Amino acid sequence: MAQLLKGKEVAEALQEKDHKLIDKLKERGITPTLIVFKVGNKDSDLSYLKGINKKSEALGINVILKKYAEDVDPEILYEDLDEANEDVDIHGILIFRPLPKQFNDDELRNRIAVDKDVDGCSDLSLGSIFINKNQGYFPCTAQAVVEILDHYGIDISGRNITVIGRSLVIGKPLSMILLNRNATVTTCHSRSKDIPKISSKADILVCASGQMESISRDYVNEDMTIIDVGISWNEAKQKLCGDVLFEDVEPNVKAITPVPGGVGAVTTAVLLDHVVESAYRKSK
Repeated sequence: MAQLLKGKEVAEALQEKDHKLIDKLKERGITPTLIVFKVGNKDSDLSYLKGINKKSEALGINVILKKYAEDVDPEILYEDLDEANEDVDIHGILIFRPLPKQFNDDELRNRIAVDKDVDGCSDLSLGSIFINKNQGYFPCTAQAVVEILDHYGIDISGRNITVIGRSLVIGKPLSMILLNRNATVTTCHSRSKDIPKISSKADILVCASGQMESISRDYVNEDMTIIDVGISWNEAKQKLCGDVLFEDVEPNVKAITPVPGGVGAVTTAVLLDHVVESAYRKSK
């Protein structure tokens, strides 16, 4: 039986660190504040927002929600975003994406001030990963993967790591973060040939393709650690599932994150950690 790398334990460790910083900020009269921009009423947005509100309330972080209709004029949101960039009492900005077709995603995410880009989505934030400079914040899910590995004492340096997926949100930045930590990284994607052969040689396999239950025992080995980033609703099973076919893979690997209860549980904690860190940096 594989070791289950549960996200709750990792999230709690991050929150404990944040509590200490928040206590220091309170002494200075500062409340870490996150502003969230949400267009429409997508179920995934509502679920993520619920998690943010619950954890921020427990920590003592202030969350401001700006809601817009699905057909909102982009200029209205841009004006509010510009105000948030200038407001010294706001320490983090999060925009639920993707947005409706009237928005230009490149323009939107690059309008966020880099010091408040707690989701790590702007070109400046992403570029800082490639030049290995701490100029912004890592994308939350990509950092959540690293937080899990670090928390459970799983070495990154010198290890062979395969990342399946090359999105700008997870796969690409995560591959560079791992490379900066001295891992030997292979990135696989939809055009890669014989992915099972490639991935089965890895020490660590990160599954971030968004293809539900596509990773079977053919992709793994008994000494492997698997981080499953995927999360999808399985209509047939009536439950949330990851990219990994868990019941097929779990008996054949050393360690694995569950879905749910793995990476997702850490992602929100990382986001709020960034908000606290932003407030603390400004307070100095």
